[in-house]
Amino acid sequence: MRSSQKTRTSEAERALGRFSDPALLVMASLADGPKHGHAMIADIAQMSGTRLGPGTLYGAIARLEEQRLIEPLPPKDRRYPYRLTPGGERVLRAKLNTLHQFTLAGLSKLEAS
Repeated sequence: MRSSQKTRTSEAERALGRFSDPALLVMASLADGPKHGHAMIADIAQMSGTRLGPGTLYGAIARLEEQRLIEPLPPKDRRYPYRLTPGGERVLRAKLNTLHQFTLAGLSKLEAS
């Protein structure tokens, strides 16, 4: 199994590749509140159709933590939750706004043709 694997794919989606920026997926998963690794994997799969492997997930978590975009919380029942920092929320909002503008522009171009 690859570190990132699409759970639902059409032939066209496979031909184009998949959306799998692990850091952005982790931050988006944490946008509605703290989660531990397994919960993030499940949430990301449901939200995007991309199933991150543990190595990919924890690599992204480590990078985000180094950049102070997420932070660990005290463990609960042997689970280690993380949450977005205020800076992480700002970065996520900016990235999602950029993607939103890109989406609107692309859809507008499709409608014009």
